[in-house]
Amino acid sequence: MTGGSSRRWAAVVVNYEAGPLLVDCVRSLLDDTSGGVAPEVVVVDNGSADGSVAALHDLLPAVRVVETGANVGYAGGANRGIALTDTDVVAVCNPDALVEPGAARVILRRFLAEPDLGAVGPAILEPDGTRYPSARQVPSTPTAVGHAVLGRVWPRNRFTRRYRELDADPDRPRDVDWVSGAAVWLRREALDTVDGWDERYFMYVEDVDLCWRLRQAGWRIAYEPGGTVVHVQGASTERHPYRMIVAHHRSLLRFAARRWRGWRRVLLAPASVFLGLRAAASVAARAVDPRAGRRG
Repeated sequence: MTGGSSRRWAAVVVNYEAGPLLVDCVRSLLDDTSGGVAPEVVVVDNGSADGSVAALHDLLPAVRVVETGANVGYAGGANRGIALTDTDVVAVCNPDALVEPGAARVILRRFLAEPDLGAVGPAILEPDGTRYPSARQVPSTPTAVGHAVLGRVWPRNRFTRRYRELDADPDRPRDVDWVSGAAVWLRREALDTVDGWDERYFMYVEDVDLCWRLRQAGWRIAYEPGGTVVHVQGASTERHPYRMIVAHHRSLLRFAARRWRGWRRVLLAPASVFLGLRAAASVAARAVDPRAGRRG
């Protein structure tokens, strides 16, 4: 690796009102010295008003914080943070992700040994130890519709199993279509070939889009269970659940518009109607049951 920094990797944490979880996240990154030294950590704050940045300044004053002054979205925050680092490998993390020691060593070794590797996603666990399906396919249209209709009421249906790759061995590394942006390690050279994250996605699907564009440019995407991250999902987005549901479905339509070419573009109109109805159903379900209506 040939980056200008003496550090082997850097990490960008995109924060929006994560509360005390932000400090925990940054500490977990700094504590992972398995790659040789601790990473450089840059926190990009998207206009938080919950005191999370003040707490970080008090407890970890050496950590660089960039305040955007407004919520520029996850992709926008990631790009701003990445631009302030100069390592060959940079991780982008949610502020509610805890990186377990040893992740850096395993992932950096893979980048060093596999020059066509553009992105690596670790195993992601829920706080109770449940494995989150963070490595997935870019689904075909029938698979996407089947998952959208049946995923919440019948989680083991064949469409959802295929999309989430639930039948794959979660303890074995494998190449995949995309990995979760909750915690993803990226090769800077690969990022540069696709001009970074697409900031037109405010929230959600930006990770699918980034991995899809990397693969289109000839880079591989890998799932590496030798690295582990614990993710308290939705710690920030739960403050605005209905807005996030709408943002998720808008992002799905944006990705469809990017991906579908030729005759498939005639599907955008019915897709817009379908996603609008699904978003409305998710909002209604969320109003009845706060555990419902979350993305999957």
